[in-house]
Parts: sequence; C-alpha cells; structure tokens
Amino acid sequence: MKAKPVWKTDHQSQLSLLPPSYDDFVPQNHPVRIVNSIVNQIDISFIEVTYKGGGTSSYHPRALLKIMIYAYLRNLYSSRKIEQALGENIHFMWLSGNIRPDHNTIANFRSGKLKGKFKKIFNQVLLLLAQQQVLNIKDIYVDGTKIEANANRYTFVWGKSMANSRERIEKQLKELWRYVETVYAEEGQRPNGPDNFDAIDPEEVAKTIDQINKALKCKKTDSKVKQKLNYAKRNWPGNIAKYNSQQEQMGGRNSMSKTGPDATFMRMKEDHMQNGQLKPGYNLQACSKNQFITNYTLAQTTTDTTTLIGHLEEYKESFGHAPDTVTADAGYGSEENYTYLEGENREAFVKYNYFHKEQRQAKKQPNPFHPEQLHYNLEKDCYYCPMGQQMANIGSYKKKTKNGYLQTYTRYQASNCSGCPLRVCCFKAKGNRIIERNHTLIRLKAKAKEKLLSPEGVKHRKQRCWDIEAIFGNIKHNMNFKRFMLRGIDKVETETGLIAMAHNLNKLAIMS
Repeated sequence: MKAKPVWKTDHQSQLSLLPPSYDDFVPQNHPVRIVNSIVNQIDISFIEVTYKGGGTSSYHPRALLKIMIYAYLRNLYSSRKIEQALGENIHFMWLSGNIRPDHNTIANFRSGKLKGKFKKIFNQVLLLLAQQQVLNIKDIYVDGTKIEANANRYTFVWGKSMANSRERIEKQLKELWRYVETVYAEEGQRPNGPDNFDAIDPEEVAKTIDQINKALKCKKTDSKVKQKLNYAKRNWPGNIAKYNSQQEQMGGRNSMSKTGPDATFMRMKEDHMQNGQLKPGYNLQACSKNQFITNYTLAQTTTDTTTLIGHLEEYKESFGHAPDTVTADAGYGSEENYTYLEGENREAFVKYNYFHKEQRQAKKQPNPFHPEQLHYNLEKDCYYCPMGQQMANIGSYKKKTKNGYLQTYTRYQASNCSGCPLRVCCFKAKGNRIIERNHTLIRLKAKAKEKLLSPEGVKHRKQRCWDIEAIFGNIKHNMNFKRFMLRGIDKVETETGLIAMAHNLNKLAIMS
C-alpha cells in the first residue's frame, strides 16, 4: 500500500504570544548590517543643518542615506522601486526602522540634499575602512569608463555645426552687401557699408540687416533678395543668440545633448544599434586599491589624457596627501601628465602610446630610418642620418595642446640629400629631410619605460588589470548600472558616489 505524503504545516493564521522582530529575519553577516553599521559611524551634521526648523516632522537624513546606499547595493535605482521595496522587503524594513518615505521624498533627498555633499560622506567611509586596515589609500590604479547620460540620444548640438552656421550667415551678409554695392554702382554711387559682418553678436547682425534694408529702401530690388532679407531679419539674430547660449553651455567641448547640456556625445562600448553610434554620456574616472574605489571624478571629455591631473588633485584635496604610487594605462601617457607626476615627485607607472607595440617589436629588426633610431649628439645638438650626414638644428617652435599645455618641438635638417643612394628608403618629401623631436617627451618616455619594465613596474601593471577594470565590469554588468538616472553633472556626481559606495560596501560584505 502506497504511503501517504506528510505535509509541513504552516502558521499563517496563528497568533503569536511574542511576535517576532525584524532583526530575527536578517542574518548577522548580511550586507544590510554592513550598511547600517558604517552609516551609523559617520558624521552627517553638514546635511542636518540644511533642514529648516518648525513645521511638520522630517525623515532623518541618516535613515534616508542608509536607504539610498542599500538600494544601490541591491541594484534599485528608481525612487518608485525603492518606495515599493520599503513596504515589501524585510531588509529594507529593518534598515529603515519601518519608515516609508514616498518616492518624491526619496528623489528629493538624492538630487537635492545630497547634491554636492556625498563626496564628503564617501571620503569618511574610506578613511574609516583605512583605519580598520581593510584597505590602504596610498597606492592607486587609475582608469576611466564611459557611462550613458539620462538624455535623448538623437537631440544633439555640434560645435563644428554651429561654427559652419555662423560662417554661412557671415558669408550671406557679405553677399547681400555686394548686391547693394552692385545696385548703387549702376547709378554711379557708393553706399556707406556696415562696420563688420561678423556673425557673433545678435544685435550687430540685426543692425547689419537693417543697414542693408535701409540702403535698398529707395532702390529697385530683386524679389528674391527681399525675401532673403525678410527671412534674415526674422531668423538670423535669434539663431546667433541661440548659438551663443549653446556655446556657453558647451564650454570647450565639441558636442552636447539638448536635453542634458552637461553630457557630451561619446563612443560607447555598449552599441545597441551596432553602427558605432555616439551617445550622450560622462567619462567616469576612478582609482582603486584591492578592488575598492578610493576616488572618483566625472569628466566631460571623450579621452582620458586630460583627466589625470584633475583626478589626482581632487584626491589630494580629499585626503590631504597625494598617493605614493600611481599606475595607469596608455590613455594617460602624455607629456603634461608625466611632467606633473615628476614635479609632484610621485612614483608613477604610466604607459605611453606604442609601449606594448615596442615590446612586441623588440625582437624584430628596427627601421634604421625612423627618427627614434637616428643617433643624437647631445653636445652638438644634432642628429646623424644612416649615411652619417649631420642633421643640424634649424630652430624650434611651441605647440599648444587642447588643455593649454605648451610643448616644444625642435627641427633638424640634413644638409644635402640629393644623390643619396638611401633616399628612397629614407623619406619621400622634396628637398632635404627634416625631422621634429620633442626632447622633453623623449626623456620622460625613457624614464617611464625604465620604470614600467622594472620588477615593481611589471607587478603594478599586472595588478592594474584585475584591480580597476574588474570594478567597471561589476558596476556595468553585475550591478546593471549602464545609464544614469539623474540629469545635470552635479546630480550625476551624487549618483556616481552612491554606486561607488555601494560597490565598496558590497565588497566589504563579501570579505566579512
């Protein structure tokens, strides 16, 4: 005879003499306890003073801060979903003390009360972890990643397009005035012309159009010219004002989104259309140690090269001292960055362009005609070509980078290349060969190469790969944070801090 199954009984309707506590349902090693313990130890008086006295009671900012950090740790970024979790998730209920702020309160706290203040909270937590010897903040690994902004992907403004539009308006103003001169020339007269035709100031453009209209007022004018002047009067001053406003918002950038002016169009690795489409985003710069984020900054530039100095300066401002060692990839290897690190007397392991290519080609026969292979005589300040001919110094010039840094290039020219049997292999330009050399950069690259190839340099280069790049992989794929929720660089900075804090505390929970 088949045995009857025995069912476990439930106690859904049974009353308890001593109801259970929320604490009974939260394991001792759960990440929510880490968040609660850490936030209880930090000073948030600078947030408390922003609340006005009187009126109805307010939710304590410490409780709201715990909720926000734990929500990001649990991949909840929407204020409505956080509100829902506060009524359904036992861990949120325990952490919040069963308070239930609505989504507006949560959103206002994140984008309002925390704006411009979260970095101070983040630094306090880092120093606390350093005191507990969980991590050290003296050796850092720097890298950057691009994260999409909360902005329309298809409403963009391009700096080059605005410059072309200004040039077109300026050109058409000149053409209209030439037409005026033609009309007056037929009558043997000469009109008084405008002071300038620069399409920079909307009032000046309107004044120029009025002068053209006034000059043609009593003259027989082509109907198409009249239509063009009417169109210009209605649109051009307004367009110039719009371009000026957009240019001011863009600053030194080449692009921006109309719905998120702080965001710059960048090429992302996540390409949903598979066509290399540019998206509005921010360049997140972070440094780490043992996969803990030790500092973060947001850049609006598409490349990492110009971000290193600002990132390290903010690090010094946060902790009162510079890091002992800095390790970064080839995206940061510029003369300006090397000069800064040398001036700061920092131990730096920063690659430069073609570093890996040089290592791969080290076993191959080098090109004897490449400028780097030519012999340089320091005393005479000259180079010697493969035929032994002296290449004398013919002067130098300065070149300014996009960041405003001045580089010095020196030019060297051979005295007579005609009839040289190696000329075909050496160079193809007419005349005698000229090479340009940046001696400062050559020296700095040689110094960087020596450090990178040292045992310590090899160790740091290997660690950088799994240290900082693993963090970006965790944030984008495990935490599924690929697009910011907020708009405006100040609010986005707060959100960056929240995701960085969530990553660190989750890492701490795993280690516990």
